[in-house]
This record gives sequence, C-alpha cells and structure tokens, in this order.
Amino acid sequence: MSTDLHHGAAGGEPRNNDVAFEQADVHPATIYWYLGALGVAVVLSYVICIFVLRVTTKIAVDYDTPPPAIRQQMGSAYDALPPEPRLQGVPGHTEDPQEDLRNKRAADVKANETTAWVDQTAGIAQIPVSEAMKIIAEKGLPGAPASAEKK
Repeated sequence: MSTDLHHGAAGGEPRNNDVAFEQADVHPATIYWYLGALGVAVVLSYVICIFVLRVTTKIAVDYDTPPPAIRQQMGSAYDALPPEPRLQGVPGHTEDPQEDLRNKRAADVKANETTAWVDQTAGIAQIPVSEAMKIIAEKGLPGAPASAEKK
C-alpha cells in the first residue's frame, strides 16, 4: 500500500487509487422503503388474522351442538344459578361446607354418647357406643353361637 498522498483534481482531497469508499454508507430512501414494506406486511397480517377469526368462528357456530334444555329455559340469563341441589362451596351457595361438617360431626358425637329410650315398651334403648362395646365383649352378640374354646 502506498503511503504517498495523491491529490484529486476536485476539492484537493487526498485520493488513493487502491482504496475506495462510499460517500454515504446508508441511503435513507432504502430504510424508508423497508419501513414501508414492514408496515404493509403488518397491515396484511392483521387483515388475514381477522379473516381467519371470522371463518373459524363461523365454522364453530355451524357445527356447535345446541345447548341443553335447562340452558334454553334460562334464556339469556346466564348469570342465574342452576336449580338445587347444588354442590357446596360454589358461588351462590349460602351454606359453608366446613361449618356443615363440624355440625355433622358434633351431632354424631352427641348421638354416640347419649342414653335414651328408643322404644320403652319393646325394651330398645340407645346407649353410648363405648358401653355397647363393653357389653358385647363380655356377653357376645345375641343370637350368635358361642365360640368354641381352643383345646
């Protein structure tokens, strides 16, 4: 490579015949053309998406099964709750499932620990479960054959 400076005819700028460069590295017109093409591509993709959405929606509506009879009776009131019995804990159900479970367990414990007559004339009584287990352990079940003792 030559280190000699060569002066061009115009402007007196140094020139070297072996080295070339562009006056402007980027042409703004090219960038504007790319941006315009990108904008057109975005708009076309939006139009295609709308077309695909409408076609698939029409297909879904055409091949969709009719709603069940209860939904047809409700009409446009989709916010209405279905008829009872509903599962506990769903929106619109006023009872608390945990409270119901606590109440049931308390009632079961109370029923298992009380003593009362069921039918006094027939001699049927309600006794606590722990007492009934002791009686059965001592006397055995009524009407069951006595177990043979092992020899």
